[in-house]
Amino acid sequence: MSTPIPISQSYNKVISTIESCKTENQLEGASRMVENFKEMYKQVGYPKALSYNLDRTLKNILGSLSNTH
Repeated sequence: MSTPIPISQSYNKVISTIESCKTENQLEGASRMVENFKEMYKQVGYPKALSYNLDRTLKNILGSLSNTH
């Protein structure tokens, strides 16, 4: 039997993954992680602020990658 992973641990892992992205391809993978996170935790009713923060972090990293090209 597996132990459920706390939402905060999953959230922090996704944020860390997003922030570690150095290319747009990596960011695409991180975007899929965000969608998976939302889908998985939608069933348990996670706070919408987490979704907003994930999307905002993705957008900020994408903007910084776009500015370096």
